[in-house]
Amino acid sequence: MAEKIIMLSDGRAPPPAIPARLDAPTGLLADALGRPLHDLRISVTDRCNFRCVYCMPKEVFDKDYAYLPHASLLSFEEITRIATLFVAHGVEKLRLTGGEPLLRKNLERLVGMLSALRTPGGRALDITLTTNGSLLAKKAQSLKDAGLSRVTVSLDSLDDATFKRMNDVDFAVADVLAGIDAAHAVGLGPVKINMVVKAGMNDQEIVPMARHFKGSPYILRFIEYMDVGASNGWNLAEVIPSADVARRISAEMPLLPLQANYNGETASRWRYADGGGEIGLISSVTQAFCKDCSRARLSTEGKLYTCLFASRGHDLRALLRDGRSDAEISGAIGALWNVRADRYSETRTINTSGIDEHREKRVEMSYIGG
Repeated sequence: MAEKIIMLSDGRAPPPAIPARLDAPTGLLADALGRPLHDLRISVTDRCNFRCVYCMPKEVFDKDYAYLPHASLLSFEEITRIATLFVAHGVEKLRLTGGEPLLRKNLERLVGMLSALRTPGGRALDITLTTNGSLLAKKAQSLKDAGLSRVTVSLDSLDDATFKRMNDVDFAVADVLAGIDAAHAVGLGPVKINMVVKAGMNDQEIVPMARHFKGSPYILRFIEYMDVGASNGWNLAEVIPSADVARRISAEMPLLPLQANYNGETASRWRYADGGGEIGLISSVTQAFCKDCSRARLSTEGKLYTCLFASRGHDLRALLRDGRSDAEISGAIGALWNVRADRYSETRTINTSGIDEHREKRVEMSYIGG
């Protein structure tokens, strides 16, 4: 079979410009729309052992697919150096993602390195990880020991047939549930569980998922099927609006709205009226939250993306490996964030009736992370 290639990175994109004036970071960096820099999402691998239909469909990511060579990936030392610079600019939360981040060898060592960082005010960082749960039961204790704060686990159905159809590698629900329980047992909580809802595939599982996790220590979140990347065949008709998800659940288990935990939180929060816990709704298609987005994303090979739906990144790895100083790289990061004006989801919500075929192809989620 011929090698299949889709756009994961922007190839030989030039490194970001270093400003002539190198001001020391103040921890109060804001973009062109006044949004602060608070979160950094770090993709540690472009590989995954699942082939979820909405992220890494098997017809594209098959056995002949060419992944990034190991030398292209940022080392743990490089990741930590970049994270340190972001923390100086105001980042307080680091999320490790992928691909499937637990496939990266010795990930616990990176967690330990990042957990040693402190904000300018001396506070520990919130270090989290998103995983498909397949290796979590084995890794939970070592991750906790290394300093990981919390985990978010992807689980799109409780029905084995549906779940296996979505992950497309015959992985069983019970094994993911075991990983969730193991994470909770070692204190990686509250564990959040993400369900991507796709019409005609798993939307019949909305209420059963809610019922199963109601009254548990876990927070279930429903995510609208998004047009991330170019390989998942996204169609607006397959999006189940979060408002419909809330109606379906509330018809059987009444819900009441909750206030956000913090400004810029991606999920709107709802609690069960009878006190049975809470759920979250992530509505980036129908109720875009760009106006409060405080997240930057670092790709597996060191490119900085200022939006999940970006087409092009900025090559920080080139600056690292060209021997640039911390002050120079920090200045480049600050300059990039200062001019950031991304609001793709808001624009899409207003204008879309489907995919904009004239727009440059967006970077894949398996490369940039969720």
